[in-house]
Amino acid sequence: MTATHVEALRDAMAYFSRQDQRLGGHTGRTALTSFLTTDVAAFVSARIPTERLRTDLVSAAAELVYLAGWMAFDSGDHAIAQRHFDIALRLAAEAANGPLAGHILRAAAHQAVDLHHPVRALELAEGSLAQRRYAQASPRERALLGVIHARALALAGQTKEARAALHRAEHDLSQAEGAEAPARVGFFSEAALAHETAAALRDMGDLPAAEAEFRHSVRTRALPYARTHAVTLGYLGAVQVRRGHVDAACATWKQALDVVASGVQSGRVYDTVVQMRRSLSPVLVRGGQAASEVDSRARELLSAVG
Repeated sequence: MTATHVEALRDAMAYFSRQDQRLGGHTGRTALTSFLTTDVAAFVSARIPTERLRTDLVSAAAELVYLAGWMAFDSGDHAIAQRHFDIALRLAAEAANGPLAGHILRAAAHQAVDLHHPVRALELAEGSLAQRRYAQASPRERALLGVIHARALALAGQTKEARAALHRAEHDLSQAEGAEAPARVGFFSEAALAHETAAALRDMGDLPAAEAEFRHSVRTRALPYARTHAVTLGYLGAVQVRRGHVDAACATWKQALDVVASGVQSGRVYDTVVQMRRSLSPVLVRGGQAASEVDSRARELLSAVG
């Protein structure tokens, strides 16, 4: 084993991560699983000449296992995702890589938030901040850990603490410009922070502020992140309809469906489309033709993937 093998794992991480961000967790997931069970398993079990090389190799392997877990989460295979997160966390611990362990625990907390398990979400989010995980992380990664902690606090009804966590995450991201950060957090930008902030504010019942943050996320997101863009638009429409702005919600959801139709394959996106139809149902008549068209497109899309 040499440093070239570590670079090969890092290149694979970059490739599969780009596919996940553009088209959703289902894209490339089978290939990544195969790569883990063949090449990655062989690399990790081989004789490694130095402790530094072993640490780097195990860290790179842990990131790939984490990514497989994230892709399973995005595909709706939650038990498989949790198993991958557990394995990745053990590998990160073996490599004594505190920031990576925090990143993995953050992903597991995000999953628990989406599944509406507040106690578990808060336990995992607080674990992501403990020991060296937050202290040794880059400012960009600290912001990511912090905003998911805020979402867990919001879900648990701890509004004051959630707002404080949001302010801390915003401050951490403001320190990220020019600071070195691992590639795994390259996606976490102003748009991503706004999306998660909006979701926390929505869960706290502050719908006007949530709508403003979702709009900010839509305006500032770069094009490659189609999966998250679709989710943001779906969430924004749901907030708009809750505020009684049916026409605005329909316009937003039309944009979301356009993104989904571009080839996104994501269980979280499809769940957003399901919620879209549920939110539309009580206002379908009042929404007129625009609402009927959105509902019809959503139904056809779900039929095509179902």
